[in-house]
Amino acid sequence: MPFFSISDVKISGIAAAVPKNTESNWDYDKLSATEKKLLVKTTGVENRRVAPKGLTTSDLCLEAAKVLLKELDWKKDEVDILVFLSQSRDYYLPATSIILQDRLGLSTNCMAFDIGLGCSGYPYGISVVSSLLKNTGLNKALLMMGDISSATCAKEDKSTYPLFGDAGSVTALEYDESAKKMCFQLNSKGEGYKSIIIKDGGIRNLINEESFIKKEIADGIKRCNLNLALNGLDVFNFSITDVPKSLKEFLSKTNSNPDDYDYFLMHQANKLMNETIRKKLKFQAEKVPYSIKNFGNTSSASIPLTLVTQLNDQAKKNRLRLLLSGFGVGLSWGIVTLEINKIACPKLIEV
Repeated sequence: MPFFSISDVKISGIAAAVPKNTESNWDYDKLSATEKKLLVKTTGVENRRVAPKGLTTSDLCLEAAKVLLKELDWKKDEVDILVFLSQSRDYYLPATSIILQDRLGLSTNCMAFDIGLGCSGYPYGISVVSSLLKNTGLNKALLMMGDISSATCAKEDKSTYPLFGDAGSVTALEYDESAKKMCFQLNSKGEGYKSIIIKDGGIRNLINEESFIKKEIADGIKRCNLNLALNGLDVFNFSITDVPKSLKEFLSKTNSNPDDYDYFLMHQANKLMNETIRKKLKFQAEKVPYSIKNFGNTSSASIPLTLVTQLNDQAKKNRLRLLLSGFGVGLSWGIVTLEINKIACPKLIEV
């Protein structure tokens, strides 16, 4: 198991941004009344924020970063690292992180690069940025992540469209020799890569005329090869078996148990799935907050978005020990335990 720890790095602030536009699954005309009730009951998704055409993940992250930098009182030339983690970058090339460096007005001495991950992205991203801060002598970093998933979901596909929302987030990290160590466990299972996939548009399957042709896959599921395809049963089974198994191993390795954590924040993909994991680990319900009801599955932004919307006051006023777990597309999953202490945590930003 890839288990490791990183010391001397702290999280100083977290911000999140979503589109103003809200869509309700109660209004989704591809589902019957009975299907709507079942969807909301099992997935927990009632409303989602959906970006209008032209609004990108980087736009959301940019607005969140502006607010967070101001609240932290960080000077722009102090930011040494900018990492953009997303599956919906602005362009095929160049890297979106480098464009964000310029849009934010950061120094040209700022290191900037992209990471192409989704649901597991928060633990992975924190591990990468923390490793850099720990080992390079650099001091401050911005981890910017999220997705505009609605752009790749076919509205005629009831297996994906009602599940995904759009969001961006920014986490500010800095070197601090007094910071408590973070512990990580990161895993991958590439044999399941087809479980969540957009088939065309990469080098493997270049865009062609047939990429745009929508096909009837099943009743109520119509999409083209440029749309997200989801095998919900495969993902559900993976999430309720591999993920809790790894979490139990992680708790053992860190010599910790649910009583040692103030909150357990999971990727917001499916409430029934997450509740199964919670019960397997014997976490009390009040220690496991959810944002999925009003935002849906927001990919790599879901953990920071949950913290900002559900634990805002606690994060700003208290010291919190957190267990975080992201899992999904890849298949990939990651766990991190960390401590935050009276961080900057602006209210949710709407763009």
